[in-house]
Amino acid sequence: MDTEIKNAISAADQDAQYDDKAKRLLGNKIILAHILVKTVDEFKGMNPKDVVSYIEGEPSISVVPVEPGLTNVEKEENGQRIVGMNTENVEINEGLIRFDIIFYVRMKDGISQVIVNIEGQKDEPTSYHILNRAVFYVSRLVSSQKERDFVGTNFNDIRRVFSIWVCMNMDENSMDYVHLTDDKLLGSYPWKGRLDLLNIVLIGIANELPEHDEKYELHRLLSTLLSMELTAQEKLGIIKNEYHVPIDDELRKDVSAMCNLSQGIRDAENVKIIMNMHRDGYSSEQIARIVEKTIEEVEAVIRKKEPVLA
Repeated sequence: MDTEIKNAISAADQDAQYDDKAKRLLGNKIILAHILVKTVDEFKGMNPKDVVSYIEGEPSISVVPVEPGLTNVEKEENGQRIVGMNTENVEINEGLIRFDIIFYVRMKDGISQVIVNIEGQKDEPTSYHILNRAVFYVSRLVSSQKERDFVGTNFNDIRRVFSIWVCMNMDENSMDYVHLTDDKLLGSYPWKGRLDLLNIVLIGIANELPEHDEKYELHRLLSTLLSMELTAQEKLGIIKNEYHVPIDDELRKDVSAMCNLSQGIRDAENVKIIMNMHRDGYSSEQIARIVEKTIEEVEAVIRKKEPVLA
């Protein structure tokens, strides 16, 4: 197999592993609780530790298809038809787009529920507008409830839905809340129904780690977790000391693995840059200055990657 093809496959595999670790870190219940406190009106001002108990079951991570007709699955239990989220037979649905993270949250009244979807993006997509995709996702979260969360024409039983998008590598830290509004164009008739059913939150994370203050509290936490620059110890120190997140073995292992993958991705990108510049005629000194490596490191990469002449 051609070396460049092998490298491309290896890089894609590292990216996929990095994405998986990122989702699993975001899917930790205490991290989800921090997100809910800053995005869902019901929980604003609460201690994230107290919000954890409202998250029902274990969040589904990369197993629920987005595609219409595949989000739900029907099965028989004790002679009854049961409709639930399609979290089985992942292999059959291989290649389909899936929700990154999806879970139910019980409200403080102990009765009502909301459905929350968290989506992570390395950067803002260029092939489509992210808000358009978010509208599609939040619409799927509503339409897929039929026969699962409400039956027939019982539309008053629709659960509120939140689709929360975390976009890294943005120009600035930002947060937008997109939701329905009712503009009275003629008359003042009080149409019945809920304007709060559809909720989209867009969270932009800048490259530079923000200061820890109330305004950027969530951004600093997310930036720390998903950073490709911070070491595992730096990450664990921030989330433990500043956010009082308990560090168990699983979290420590996931953070460490993610940092190793980050280093591997950075190294692969540096190798690509070095070889491209070398082929374009740049000297080792010029390349070393641009990629911030020593001349010896640059020349070692070139020797290793340059094909041997027959």
